[in-house]
Amino acid sequence: MPIEIIDTHTHVISPDTARYPLAPLGGKQSDWSAERPTPPEALIAAMDEAGIARAVVVQASTAYGHDNSYLVESVAAHRDRFVGVFSVDILAEDAPARIRHWHAAGLSGFRLFTTGTTMPGQAGWLDDPRGFPGWAVAAELGLPVCLQMTAKGIPALRTLLARFPTVPVLLDHLARPDLTDGPPFARSAELFALAEHPQVFLKLTTRALDMAAAGASTPAALLQALLARFGAGRILWGSNFPAAEGTLAALLARSLAPLQALSEADRAAILGGTARRLYPALAPADV
Repeated sequence: MPIEIIDTHTHVISPDTARYPLAPLGGKQSDWSAERPTPPEALIAAMDEAGIARAVVVQASTAYGHDNSYLVESVAAHRDRFVGVFSVDILAEDAPARIRHWHAAGLSGFRLFTTGTTMPGQAGWLDDPRGFPGWAVAAELGLPVCLQMTAKGIPALRTLLARFPTVPVLLDHLARPDLTDGPPFARSAELFALAEHPQVFLKLTTRALDMAAAGASTPAALLQALLARFGAGRILWGSNFPAAEGTLAALLARSLAPLQALSEADRAAILGGTARRLYPALAPADV
């Protein structure tokens, strides 16, 4: 039976900036969102061309900041194909209310943006106690939290994992570790040590696979190390389309190549099974 592929890291950006005003985090729109606006219909067309059944659409923070209105509309119009992950200012006094608001609007998790192309470095607020009420709401509602962060944020993350042990945490792009030393990846030891926390999940994006091809590392070696420590049941594939350059079909092909050496069960988990566990709204496309 063919594996139903779920892309856990996509974005939608409207070409209509009058109806959907820009409000990027950091005050500067990302180049990719300006150059490659992708409305939901275009994303679905790209998914159909690539053979991808469902997608997790992550708020384009470097275009819209914490205004998730376009994401809500896109998901609502295409619930058979999308689930949505919103962005929130976790330090704001009204963060718990905003989390409840966007969840009630039909979104399935939220993302904290602590680094990125328009905000380089690792922000120091990740474990700020002002954010704890928002994390408590995530625990109450069973919402996964995606973290756009670097490996420098792992000590702060450990504080949150200890305080909120039931909240699933997804590390975008594997938290951007230094993999250039190759196996046994001593430079990214802190990342691999997170395997002791069963609530930590890893997004194996095309960006992460590109990082795994630098220096003495290879994607195959990285996959072997990740599977040994975390298991396929804690790894999710994501394209990062359209932030990543190229067609979605090409991005998928690049990702499938190193996965071919894995067992069918491991491939099925990484390409869809793990995502369905974290996001129950991701029912099979034919249901």
